[in-house]
Amino acid sequence: MQSCILAVDIGASSGRHIVGTVQKGKLVLREVYRFENGVQRQNGHLCWDIEALAREVLNGLKAAHEAGYTPATVGIDTWAVDFVLLDKNGRRLGDAVAYRDERTEGVRDALAAAGLPFAEHYARTGIQYQPFNTAYQLAALKTEHPEQLAAAETFLMIPDYLNYLLCGVAANEYTNASTTALVGAQSKDWDDELIQKLGLPRKIFQKIFMPGTALGHFTQQVQAFVGFDAEVVLPATHDTGSAFLAVPARDDEAAYLSSGTWSLLGVENRHPITTPESCAANFTNEGGYNYRFRYLKNIMGLWMIQSIRRELGEATGTRPSFPELIAAAQGAADFASCVDPDDNRFLAPASMINEVKAACRDTNQPVPQTTGEVMQCVYNSLTQDYRRAVQELQALTGRTYTSLNIVGGGSQDNYLNQLTADATGLTVFAGPTEGTALGNLLVQMIRAGEFIDLAAARAAIRCSFAIREYKPKTKQEV
Repeated sequence: MQSCILAVDIGASSGRHIVGTVQKGKLVLREVYRFENGVQRQNGHLCWDIEALAREVLNGLKAAHEAGYTPATVGIDTWAVDFVLLDKNGRRLGDAVAYRDERTEGVRDALAAAGLPFAEHYARTGIQYQPFNTAYQLAALKTEHPEQLAAAETFLMIPDYLNYLLCGVAANEYTNASTTALVGAQSKDWDDELIQKLGLPRKIFQKIFMPGTALGHFTQQVQAFVGFDAEVVLPATHDTGSAFLAVPARDDEAAYLSSGTWSLLGVENRHPITTPESCAANFTNEGGYNYRFRYLKNIMGLWMIQSIRRELGEATGTRPSFPELIAAAQGAADFASCVDPDDNRFLAPASMINEVKAACRDTNQPVPQTTGEVMQCVYNSLTQDYRRAVQELQALTGRTYTSLNIVGGGSQDNYLNQLTADATGLTVFAGPTEGTALGNLLVQMIRAGEFIDLAAARAAIRCSFAIREYKPKTKQEV
């Protein structure tokens, strides 16, 4: 059996179990298990099949053991904002409702009318407005199912819950807790006054722990199923928090872009920025490793492309590959229409293709007719959003950035990377691809003494993975 560290990295469409080792100063990763994820309509809401996710976590741990790996520690990261509630016996109350559900519509306005304007909320937490913020989800739950909150003893975000099932310890991890819009930007702890204003029970929120904390070992039941014991260690359980850790930035003038279902573009700061200007620009201050702040802008990201691919597959019976979609866009490179990818109309449309067409029609632009034109419109839209975000970032921080480091699955898209360089005017460094899982592993490895600190870990990334460079082209070159 080979000793290793294991990251369970779960996204909106799939999850992976990736083992990591350090060999001769270089990081070596191997995917040992992969599974599907997605939302389904249940009891009138879009929900995650949380128990299926829990089973897949166990199945992947068992598969790792059967493949000859014995992880010393295991860390889980997922998306942010979503949660479950447990009763006094540790049983789950209600469904794990997904952030794309419509239950939070109108909640922001209702809270403002009740005496909590968003400007005050932002000044306290530094968390941007998103219609699915956890605070809004809890407010919606309070209206629809007050009995669930009345019976609740424990609030756990999705990775917190999966950790609880592995080791029996109920705890909230800092990077994910910060995304709830219930944690004070300055205090870095639950904002009791804000929780009281929202009428939520304070007792359900657990002690907040930092990445690198060991929660405990597998329960006897888990050990019996997977065939070994390991310690559950908190990484940055918010996937963006882990992805930012894996950015092999060369200097302080580098901006970061975690490119996946969502595009998260920003920088790391030592202190939050909660000014009215930052609020107006809707930049967020998410908690990061070692109390860094991920100061960033949420952009819809590859969700639009993933949705188009899925829709075409349902229509034809065969999903086109990403290279095929990229080639189609390149064939329509002169198509210039552009939409706002952050418009809520693209959050969960019945047809992403029709929604893109409708948005072009609504703004009096040429309407895409072919798959290539739809794809090129999405690429135009994403890269122009990146350009605006970089400009806002520079204005808000008072700094000038000279490069953009892209990590995550989107870093494999050479066409998007070059268009991003052209649109932003910044040199783009793309890679590594497994940014989120890698950041998850780094926290565990630092705790295990494989690296003395994050700087040493990032140096190892630069010598372990191919980083591709894209220079911005002039109009003449294009």
